[in-house]
Amino acid sequence: MAKIRSPRTDLLVYLAVRLVVCVLQGLPASATRAFAGVLARLAFLVDKRHRNVARENLRFAFPEIADDPAKIDKLVRGCYAHFCLMLVEMLTIPRKLHLTNWRKYASLTYGERCTPGLLSGKPFLIVTAHFGNWEMAGFAIGLFGFRTWAIARTLDNPRLEKFLMKFREKTGQTILAKKGDFDNINEVLTRGGTIATLGDQDAGQKGLFVDFFNRPASTHKAVALLALQYDMPMVVVGVPRVGHPSRYEIIAEDLIDPRDYEGDPNAVRLMTERYTQALERMIRRYPEQYFWLHRRWKHQPLARNAKRAA
Repeated sequence: MAKIRSPRTDLLVYLAVRLVVCVLQGLPASATRAFAGVLARLAFLVDKRHRNVARENLRFAFPEIADDPAKIDKLVRGCYAHFCLMLVEMLTIPRKLHLTNWRKYASLTYGERCTPGLLSGKPFLIVTAHFGNWEMAGFAIGLFGFRTWAIARTLDNPRLEKFLMKFREKTGQTILAKKGDFDNINEVLTRGGTIATLGDQDAGQKGLFVDFFNRPASTHKAVALLALQYDMPMVVVGVPRVGHPSRYEIIAEDLIDPRDYEGDPNAVRLMTERYTQALERMIRRYPEQYFWLHRRWKHQPLARNAKRAA
C-alpha cells in the first residue's frame, strides 16, 4: 500500500531546500566546501542505518581490510564526504561550468570510445553507476551539444522532482522515468537516440546475478537486451573527482559491441558481466566515491539463501 504523502510537508521540505540552495549559491567556493564537510560529519553521526550498510558492503567488497575497523570507517567517512560535496557542487555547476571553460573542471579519457557513437545518428547506450559525479556526466554531454535521454527514478516529492528536473534538463538532456516509460525508451532508440542509464541497481530476485566485487549482485537484464535488440554499442562511463576544487575526469572505461556476442546463447550474461566488471575497475581506483550506502546486494540467489538458512 502506497504511503499517503502530505502536500504541506512536501512544500515545507521544498522551501527549505530552495533556501539552502540560494544561500550556497551566494557563498564563495571555499565556504560551500566547508559546509559540505560539516554536513558529511553530521550525516555520518546521525545516519546509523546507512552507515552500517556501508560498513557491511565494504567488508564484503574488500576482505583484506574487513578486520580493520579503522580502515573501514575511513572509507565510510570518505563516502559521506564525497557525496555531500557532490550534492553541493551540483547546485553551483550550472553557474560555473560553460562550453568555454569546461577544461578547467573536467578532462576526457578514452574519448574515442564514446564520441563516434554520439555522432553516429544510431542508437547508443551510456552505462554508468552511483559513482563519482554521475549527474555531471549528463550535464556535460548536453553542454557539448549532444542530445541524450537518461533513465532515472522519479522523486517522491513532486516539487523537488520538478526542481531537480530543471537542473538535469538544463543543457538538453531529457529524463525518462525508470517505471512507466518503456515505450518512450523504445521510441528514442528507434529514432537513433542516445540513452543513459545506471547499471548498478538491484533488480530483485528475478534479476540476473553477476559477480560485483566477488559477490553475486542482482542486475537488470534490460541493458544488454536493449543493446542486442537495437544492435547498439554501449560505453561504460564514470566521472570520478580527481582534484579540488571541482576537478573531474570523464572516463570511457569500456566500449561493448553487441556484434561481438552475436549468436552466443549467453550474450546477455556475458555483456552484463563485462559492463559490471568495467564499473568495478573504476570503483576500485576511487573506492570512497562509490555509493556504498545503498543495498546493492539486497537480493541473493535463492540457492545461496536456502543454504545459508540450512
